[in-house]
Amino acid sequence: MNIKKNDTVIVLSGKDKGAKGKVLEAMPSKNMLVVEKVNVATCHTKPRKQGEQGGIVKRETPIRSCKVALYCDKCGKGVRVGYKTVDGKKVRICRKCGAEI
Repeated sequence: MNIKKNDTVIVLSGKDKGAKGKVLEAMPSKNMLVVEKVNVATCHTKPRKQGEQGGIVKRETPIRSCKVALYCDKCGKGVRVGYKTVDGKKVRICRKCGAEI
């Protein structure tokens, strides 16, 4: 999986198609991502401690990584990722414009 935490991604399919957001959590073992303001579910929570308040909470749920693409600021759209070595380090680049991501 070539998407990491704090990357900006764009959703390619589903009810949130076209939405941009920051990756809050990456789960490479499950091929899932939690993206900010994408795939929001309503959860009913119970108060766990005395004095704590329960209620209805909106929470981001995981989305499959194949449904998102890395967003390139220079191109202004979702792009595929390439790799090249710069000063002995492997860096990710945009396949369309060659900009470092």
